[in-house]
Amino acid sequence: MQRTFAIIKPDAVAQGNAGAILAEIEKNGFKIIAMKLMHLSRTQAEGFYAVHRERPFFNDLVTFMTEGPVVAMILQKEQAIKGWRDLMGATNPEQAAEGTLRKRFATNIERNAVHGSDAEETAAFETRYFFNAMEMVG
Repeated sequence: MQRTFAIIKPDAVAQGNAGAILAEIEKNGFKIIAMKLMHLSRTQAEGFYAVHRERPFFNDLVTFMTEGPVVAMILQKEQAIKGWRDLMGATNPEQAAEGTLRKRFATNIERNAVHGSDAEETAAFETRYFFNAMEMVG
């Protein structure tokens, strides 16, 4: 079994889509082993996205991720990273496949409803950034 990190972003939470996204996660065979609703501070968002600090979109991304609550999760299943990325769809919802979360729930490339780790190393960092061992079940 593999674990990955996932976020339902502020746009999807504000639009009332968190429940539908959670239902899709379970329908697609993921086990949610940790989950919490939280409102990121600017410092927390900057730390999480530190890898993008030098990118031109960094400040807009941090502002977006702090505008409202997010749902942070650890998901588990065989090939969880690839499976979650497939379910999310392309970063740009205009390019996302039909039925993917971003095609269904994202507004644009910046307000794209969900986040997921892109590799095992990233998943390990992101998981530890948001959760401690006591918060995981399974």
